[in-house]
Amino acid sequence: MATKVPRTTVEQWAVLAAVVDEGGFGRAAEALGRSQSTVSYQLQQLESQLPVAALDHSGRRARLTADGATLLRRARAIIEEMQSLEALAANLAAGWETEIRIAVDIIFPPALLYEALGAFAPTCRNTRIEIIESVLSGTTESLIRREVDLAIVGLLPAGFLGTRLMPIEFIAVAAPTHPLITLGRPLGTSDLKGHRQIVVRDSGTKRRLDSGWLGAEERWTVSHVKTSIEMLKSGLGFAWVPREHIWAELEAGTLKALPLTEGGSRSVELSLVYSDRDSAGPATRALARQLADTCASACARHRAGTR
Repeated sequence: MATKVPRTTVEQWAVLAAVVDEGGFGRAAEALGRSQSTVSYQLQQLESQLPVAALDHSGRRARLTADGATLLRRARAIIEEMQSLEALAANLAAGWETEIRIAVDIIFPPALLYEALGAFAPTCRNTRIEIIESVLSGTTESLIRREVDLAIVGLLPAGFLGTRLMPIEFIAVAAPTHPLITLGRPLGTSDLKGHRQIVVRDSGTKRRLDSGWLGAEERWTVSHVKTSIEMLKSGLGFAWVPREHIWAELEAGTLKALPLTEGGSRSVELSLVYSDRDSAGPATRALARQLADTCASACARHRAGTR
């Protein structure tokens, strides 16, 4: 007897992927912008065409079977390829994109972002730009979910390649009146543990990451670097902050570097990453080039100034 040949569709597999990723039919329907009955129907059609069970319906919630998990892994690659193909066709037809979405980790120097956007503006041909400010895994999630066209990240997610932009130096600082500064001697980690550390929250939703030294007994967590800087200037704690964000405060003396015997500074390498380079349109590519050129010029100016 001949084996039944599945006649499933990419759309049906995309619905299954959404149900798994979102954790249920209702949430999947919301994420896809469809009714729950439509989602259920698509899954029924998928299961009716498969010679093996993809879902186990014996419990309160349907779960992937081992066969279903194997098939879905292969299907995800096809879904991504189809999405990429559709995006490429749309860009070829439209020529210059009407919108560019870019995720920018908030440690990227704002002045350089504004400089790059200012240089890009005369050639943007009325292209709308959506900037998503994010932290740590929030930036990489936007890439993995294909929610953006470009991203400036400090940690490359698996499966992506990036162009090096620049290193970002984090330095430990506090207000000049903070006890860690007024001690007037070199500091070790034991000195830090008894004081409040200000930390910027990871904006990711799936897997939040911690970054840097987090050994303080008391921590206050905020959502943006700007907030942490204002708290530091008010003497509310200490933190590691990107040097590029506090040049003025360091020069004015409203923030001072902690005299740590080790670990007073650390560096993160920022990279520019395409969500899908092959389907990127001319506007996206032009903005990417401008960002890379702006960062290269800034690094050259910095090297010249430090000689």
